[in-house]
Amino acid sequence: MNSVYLLIGGNLGNRVETLAMVRLLVEKELGKLIKTSSIYETASWGIAGQPDFLNQVLLVETKFSAAEIMALILSIENKLGRVRTQKNASRIIDIDILFFNDEIISEPGLTVPHPEIQNRKFALIPMNEIAPGFIHPVFKKSMGSLLSTSKDELEVKLLSKP
Repeated sequence: MNSVYLLIGGNLGNRVETLAMVRLLVEKELGKLIKTSSIYETASWGIAGQPDFLNQVLLVETKFSAAEIMALILSIENKLGRVRTQKNASRIIDIDILFFNDEIISEPGLTVPHPEIQNRKFALIPMNEIAPGFIHPVFKKSMGSLLSTSKDELEVKLLSKP
């Protein structure tokens, strides 16, 4: 079995309900949900003036490969009405693979670990909550260490605990 850490989030529609639906679909289509972080609220990253995002990290145990997971999460996004416009635009849902086991993967359309996690507190804080000792396979640093040295200044507010 494989362990995959997913970051789920969105800033359109009923954000809490959408995250709940993602958790159900992930468990139905990807594998067993092992851990979920709290839900956090953050100002939009990349384009100012958008509605705030809700984000959560999920740890999933799955039989699927990283490439298969990528296809499945794109399918889940489509089912929930994700429309891709411009990079960092508002969206009902976004699902990113943060880590897949401790592997480093670089293929067209798939880069794992997520190449920006070290720069985004909205991913590091929930990741650190559920796996503080997880070591980033590229930087060889724990989530706590990456969080403490992140230069991201966006405020990440706790919305609700799991």
